[in-house]
Amino acid sequence: MQLSMLPHSLSMLALALVLPGMALAAPAAISASHDSLEQRIKACTSCHAQEEKHDAFFPRIAGKPAGYLYNQLLNFREGRRQYPLMNYMVEHLSDDYLREIAEYFAAQHPAPPPAQPSGAGAVALARGQQLVLRGDAGKKIPACIACHGQQLAGVAPAIPGLLGLPRDYINAQLGAWKNGIRRAHAPDCMAQVAQRLSDADVGAVSAWLGTQVASADARPASSSTVPLPLHCGGVPGSSAQVAP
Repeated sequence: MQLSMLPHSLSMLALALVLPGMALAAPAAISASHDSLEQRIKACTSCHAQEEKHDAFFPRIAGKPAGYLYNQLLNFREGRRQYPLMNYMVEHLSDDYLREIAEYFAAQHPAPPPAQPSGAGAVALARGQQLVLRGDAGKKIPACIACHGQQLAGVAPAIPGLLGLPRDYINAQLGAWKNGIRRAHAPDCMAQVAQRLSDADVGAVSAWLGTQVASADARPASSSTVPLPLHCGGVPGSSAQVAP
């Protein structure tokens, strides 16, 4: 499968969370009123709707750990992720404002979306399952579940779940990491992993993940029970279990 590197998807994809008007107003803090916050994020849900469409390049953000969502907003604001609309939206927003938005979406738990149909062959799907569940020791690729949790629902405070995301979104984000377009706090563990994946591996992982459905009660794990396989700058307190 070729990497889906459409121009509008390379870096936006992660979290278009802020209203155009909010970037102009750029308040230092927002009202504690829940209704006020809901009103402010209506344009966010026009793209990141509770029932996302699989043919769109918008990630499922509801239910992801607040620390992860907050980190991505900071990454857009500080230029580690590049998508002009998102960079502009969050340019003048305060840390507290971004954190409140992240916490709002983290508390939402809509029903999981259905599996996505896949045209990938059996060999590709088997390779994707291997990489997700067992990794590839020969290429020093850890299993996805080693970081993203046994249920692939994420791990608090800062590791996202992988199920329920559009297949093309996963494909494009791995491609962006491979090509240095998407970055995170150093050491950037996802960049290390993505660079070890072939284009075929990227397609296999995204195809297999797209065929999986999260359980209705899946939630991010409260913590990891084992050290992460790689040290990740965006995950507080993480330490490597094995050398990269």
